[in-house]
Amino acid sequence: MTALQKKKLISWLFLLPSLVGVTIFFVAPFGVVIYYSLINNPIQQEFVGFTNYVNVWRNAAFKQASSNTLIFSFLAVPLAVLLSLFLAAVMESRIPFKSYFRTFFLSPLMVPTASVVLIWQVMFHQNGIVNTITAGFGAGRIDWLKSDKAAFVIIALFLWKNLGYNMILFMAALASIPKDLLEVAALENANKWQVFWIVKVRYLSSTILFVAIMSLISSFKVFREVYLMTGDYPYQTLYILQHFMNNTFASLDYQKLSAAAIIMFIVVTILVYAMYAVENWFGHDIEG
Repeated sequence: MTALQKKKLISWLFLLPSLVGVTIFFVAPFGVVIYYSLINNPIQQEFVGFTNYVNVWRNAAFKQASSNTLIFSFLAVPLAVLLSLFLAAVMESRIPFKSYFRTFFLSPLMVPTASVVLIWQVMFHQNGIVNTITAGFGAGRIDWLKSDKAAFVIIALFLWKNLGYNMILFMAALASIPKDLLEVAALENANKWQVFWIVKVRYLSSTILFVAIMSLISSFKVFREVYLMTGDYPYQTLYILQHFMNNTFASLDYQKLSAAAIIMFIVVTILVYAMYAVENWFGHDIEG
């Protein structure tokens, strides 16, 4: 055995535990989900092709949940990226009490979810703090979590919880921008907006992609907060894919659950691929 082959063997031996773990806990369960999505039920296990996918696609509850989830993600994720980037840029400048602002935006990460939910229930209840404040300006009282404005409450909660973490990522990325790029831009008489958009934002393209993907994943995990505030069957604008899957699991309809999970996986994969394509187009030539 040559020295190169020995090195490859040692490398594979070090990788083996991780490969075994990924196979057992990720690849194998995903294969089981695909299998369940193609059979009639776990008992008879008769192959039915794409029938489960067609049934799920035609299901009114799935359509409602998918529509709500996509609307929420397309609103919340861009806001999470843009606002956190703006906050990072503000924190980078010389403003008073900067450390206190950072602590304020990071504080939601330290608060337990149950406490967060309790606070927001008190704030947006029909007799809550928000209605008390708006009533002082002559507005009527709204039961926020049982109205068409319920989605805005969840978007605000999502932003409140995620802006601080995203902001720290952007601050670290801004600090790592080579100073010579900024000096060259200054020599070219670029104004602050041009420096920010042409140099900083393009140099941050990979970080923006990462933050967008993490925010997209977090947007699909907002079910926890919605469930604790509203239960299994919330107001229709809050009924998201995780509600559909949770209720389907409770009814032991595994084939429908598996088909819905695969459809969601395909959609998320397409969205992530589109993000990579945009990032590659936007930021590939920044070093040039």
